[in-house]
Amino acid sequence: MTITFTDHDKLTLRTAAYGAVTLLAAADTAGSPHQVATKGSIALYSATGPIGHVLADKSGGMDLSGKSVAAIADHVLPALTAAMSLLKERDSAEADNYRHTVLVAVEAATHTDGGRQPSPAVADMIRKITEALDAA
Repeated sequence: MTITFTDHDKLTLRTAAYGAVTLLAAADTAGSPHQVATKGSIALYSATGPIGHVLADKSGGMDLSGKSVAAIADHVLPALTAAMSLLKERDSAEADNYRHTVLVAVEAATHTDGGRQPSPAVADMIRKITEALDAA
């Protein structure tokens, strides 16, 4: 089954996924936000299937700006829930693929070579991202 996404659908899916990585980078004050963003973005770019094609598209238009983590979260967390709702309506397998892809990106973004645990702020942001994905 081929899924057709509107431009708005694609923007929602990209904003949510890349926004999750942006939230982690913003919350990681003890580490390297650049490294978090790079690792997470590479994981998203490595996605496969229809979601992989959407996430690999570099057409822009995402608003991931904000003067605070809260301002970024105001855009991203609802977008995660909206993305999951959209995908569940169209294809439950692709919804599962998207959820898995975002969580792999979260794991990649927060993985440290020394095996350190994420800071409490990052761990809390991971929880919020997971809850937003599961709220649909």
